[in-house]
Amino acid sequence: MQEHDHIDDHDRGLNHDLEVMATRTLARRKLLSLFAVGGTGALIAACGGGGSSSTGTTSTASTTTTTTTTGTTTTGTTTTTTGTTTTTSCVADPTETNGPYPSDGTNSVNGVVSNSLTTSGIVRSDIRSSFGSYSGTAEGVPLTLKIKVVNTNSSCANLSGYAVYIWHCTREGNYSLYTVTTQNYLRGVQVTDSNGEVTFTTIFPGCYSGRWPHIHFEVFPSLASATTQRNATLTSQFAMPSDAATTVYNGATGYTASINNLKSITIASDNVFGDNTSAQITAMTPTVTGSVSAGYAATVTVGIAV
Repeated sequence: MQEHDHIDDHDRGLNHDLEVMATRTLARRKLLSLFAVGGTGALIAACGGGGSSSTGTTSTASTTTTTTTTGTTTTGTTTTTTGTTTTTSCVADPTETNGPYPSDGTNSVNGVVSNSLTTSGIVRSDIRSSFGSYSGTAEGVPLTLKIKVVNTNSSCANLSGYAVYIWHCTREGNYSLYTVTTQNYLRGVQVTDSNGEVTFTTIFPGCYSGRWPHIHFEVFPSLASATTQRNATLTSQFAMPSDAATTVYNGATGYTASINNLKSITIASDNVFGDNTSAQITAMTPTVTGSVSAGYAATVTVGIAV
């Protein structure tokens, strides 16, 4: 045999065969060790497998956002907000006559223009007493009247800095400076605060023949402009509630004439309030609480379309 002839493995003899067997045994032991350490995953990796599984130790995380609204608080992953939502409605008061006894610079008494608005002392809260050169006090059941002035064109926003002039008759049904020429009580001006409010201390007005019991008022854009009715933003009247009027007239001294006068008139037949809608009448009627012995408190909102 020549040196370059091919020799097969099985022709190399016993020593060669023993070396091959030892090498294969070592390789098999290494393979078995892979099973012990890595399990199936290691075997797959060793065999070139790949991919992912949704079972076993592999999990998918999820986030759920829950928004709960309770009252004024919102909770969850969104921004937390607090506060209240208020829906407010208001009615624009209708314009009414200032009547024959306004003393607001639009008429005269015995040939002389009567204008309490330009008289020193007219700006006051308690209007039961006369002021300036007059002296005297109007008798009657005490009444505290709180008036709130709002803008019906701006979600009923408060109107601060507005001047409110009110006047009304005595318990006998007379007006100062006109039928009671020696007094100027039951007239006064106040300026609305930041809440759009003014408060007057007065008496419960009487009821005279032909008219439902009422209180006159004028609203001006400022105190500086409150010098004549011609500058007024609104001229109107409040209608006193019938239940309170009936109680006062029948239970208090000095209101005797008002008893029959009230029985002879209704809101519908009144020549001022009679053509107003029910919503307007409701807005023009103060809410009144109290008693003859303790006095009364009234609140009312005046709506102006500014």
